[in-house]
Amino acid sequence: MNEDFHDIARRTLHHYDRVARRFFFGTIDHDVSQNIDALLDAIEAPAPCTILDFGCGPGRDLRTFADLGHHAIGLDGSAKFVAMARDYSHCEVWHQNFLELRLPKGLFDGIYANASLFHVPRAFLPKVLGELHAALKPGGVLFSSNPRGNNEEGWNGPRWGSFHDYPAWESHLVAAGFQALHHYYRPEGLPREQQPWLASVWRKG
Repeated sequence: MNEDFHDIARRTLHHYDRVARRFFFGTIDHDVSQNIDALLDAIEAPAPCTILDFGCGPGRDLRTFADLGHHAIGLDGSAKFVAMARDYSHCEVWHQNFLELRLPKGLFDGIYANASLFHVPRAFLPKVLGELHAALKPGGVLFSSNPRGNNEEGWNGPRWGSFHDYPAWESHLVAAGFQALHHYYRPEGLPREQQPWLASVWRKG
């Protein structure tokens, strides 16, 4: 791949900054309770849990975790999303580019990466997954949900996307030290060809 990683991040984040308000109103009513439950059900530590919403966007799910009584921290690379998430969730939100993470070691019981990790270029994925692994407590849980595909990556309009099938995604997570718990496709209750999202749950090994 000849693309520059930092140019990929800059252009993708510029897109989200530009459409931040429209994105908020277009996604605020999406029901992702299946994903939130998948993470929380897999965490073995007693509540309240410390959870990182990785790629929290405007703060919809961050607020849900906080309303459930957990210590929720958001992270996003878009400055506009960070400001919106702080205002909407009343949680701590870190402004960090995925390619330049500064995460504390062993802080989180769970990391929730809903529709975010697919923006990481495949060549950079081992570094990012390694940093998420290190940020989890022993036995901590990572949830991810990404648009599935046939292991292609590239520009999808103004955003970069990496689209994995489950075997390829599993190989990346296992190489980073995670153990597979389970995976499923969304939206639930539809034929597979109408389920564009691959969700998976992993434990820190």
